Amino acid sequence: MKTLAVLVLCSLAVICLTSDASTGAQPAENPAQDGMFVERDAAASVVRQKRAPGELSLAQLESLREVCELNAACDEMMDTQGIVAAYTAYYGPIPY
Repeated sequence: MKTLAVLVLCSLAVICLTSDASTGAQPAENPAQDGMFVERDAAASVVRQKRAPGELSLAQLESLREVCELNAACDEMMDTQGIVAAYTAYYGPIPY
């Protein structure tokens, strides 16, 4: 009985290995799909995810505050609408 079970398992392993080998050697059917997927590192350099303002550290917020304090209009807006809104309005997107 054990011999029969081992024989069945071995035959299944051979079938699986030969079917994988035959399908892996075939060329791609649609060459347009070759460039559809990109490695994670390459995609991260192209597409940067936006961070929510709550993710900034205290040191980063202080740095934004120091830049915004030099401009009187930005400083006033910072007091009413917050540092992130003021910095974005006067200096563009947050650099970090």
